[in-house]
Amino acid sequence: MTFTIHNGNCIDVMRSMPDNSVDSIVTDPPYELGFMGKSWDSSGIAFNVEVWTEALRVLKPGGHLLAFSGSRTYHRMAVAIEDAGFQIRDQIMWIYGSGFPKSLDVSKAIDNKAGSKGAVIDEVKIRKDDGTNYALGHSGNLTSLEPITPEAQQWAGWGTALKPAHEPIVLARKPLIGTVAANVLEFGTGGLNIDGSRVEAGDEKFTPENSKQTFANEIYGKGLGLGNPQNPAGRFPANIIHDGSDEVLAGFPTTSPAKSGVRNPNGKYSTNAFGDYNPLPNVISGHDDLGGSAARFFYCAKASKRDRNEGLDGFESQSIGAKGNGLARICATCGASTIQGCECPDRTYVNPTRQNHHPTVKPTDLMRYLVKLITPPNGTVLDPFTGSGSTGKGAVIEGFTFVGIELDPDYVAIATARIQHQLEQLRTDDVTRRYLKADETNDQLF
Repeated sequence: MTFTIHNGNCIDVMRSMPDNSVDSIVTDPPYELGFMGKSWDSSGIAFNVEVWTEALRVLKPGGHLLAFSGSRTYHRMAVAIEDAGFQIRDQIMWIYGSGFPKSLDVSKAIDNKAGSKGAVIDEVKIRKDDGTNYALGHSGNLTSLEPITPEAQQWAGWGTALKPAHEPIVLARKPLIGTVAANVLEFGTGGLNIDGSRVEAGDEKFTPENSKQTFANEIYGKGLGLGNPQNPAGRFPANIIHDGSDEVLAGFPTTSPAKSGVRNPNGKYSTNAFGDYNPLPNVISGHDDLGGSAARFFYCAKASKRDRNEGLDGFESQSIGAKGNGLARICATCGASTIQGCECPDRTYVNPTRQNHHPTVKPTDLMRYLVKLITPPNGTVLDPFTGSGSTGKGAVIEGFTFVGIELDPDYVAIATARIQHQLEQLRTDDVTRRYLKADETNDQLF
């Protein structure tokens, strides 16, 4: 497994790549929301058909593309991908409970329009990156206000946006050449790795003797198993991924196992070329959902501090905060975020610093799952918007070759270090496994 990261414009770099040279594309392009004031998130590149036309060209026939987007801008990106010649196959939802609402307080806006700032209920100081604090009353602080004007009081509690709790991922495929079977045999692409991406079933185990899951009949002397049994490898992968947070789990009501439908109880014996045989049992298979909550879907938490910064020893920490990005600020005393809140006597919130200062790092486990879902064995994964390299980390863990493209040289350095560290960890783990195996058999390691 190897990796290469190109520093440059993704269109220019892809133009230099041969036709049909990669097996899959997994990427997290800009959402075009102007996130945290970053210019790269408002360039329109994700809506540029030319990007996806080049991606289509370098992808093998039948190869799949997975691309993240924001809930407000997904449609523009999906249309561009479709206009480039891809077939839209599905949409995967990554659901999480830690989004930060960026909603305008309507009552505050009305007070401001009337020249009033409202009555201050609470004010939390914000410490700037230079170590100084904003003065009390400064607009940079976090301030809770009570509406003053009658019009503002009338619209108290109204806002302009919902809390973000999901990110859509487009699943698209380059058109096949011939049938699925012919395309897979010719290029190795065209299918999804269903069994390799199954979700662990949990405590409910498959047993062939379980009458709820399979039944016997006398056709050719063996059971047909028409009851759709739970696969011992886990549940069929779905188009929902969640982070396991209490908020997400609470949104999925706990359900009872599915019940089978009922056939006509007066069903008759059937006849075919082999003679009469018993009627099918008077049941129709249910969907065999064993009940429970969102655990039936793939689970992946958001990127942890360790995941973000592994391999970046020696890199200078930088602030990831920005004006208006309340989620990034934490209490200087206890480390609680502005969302969690705290009761520290001197509540001063600061912009945290990280060695991996990319503001939208995807978790490695999530990217690992996605590359495994759509990439054939020993395949090559392309990420035209590499960022800090989470796709690359996931790809090398799964044994794939990775090709990344990133415009920002700082992020190229971060991505390279993170992926290289992951490769070194894999080699260390492999040597450890070989040592343990050799020790068990008293053989020489080398």
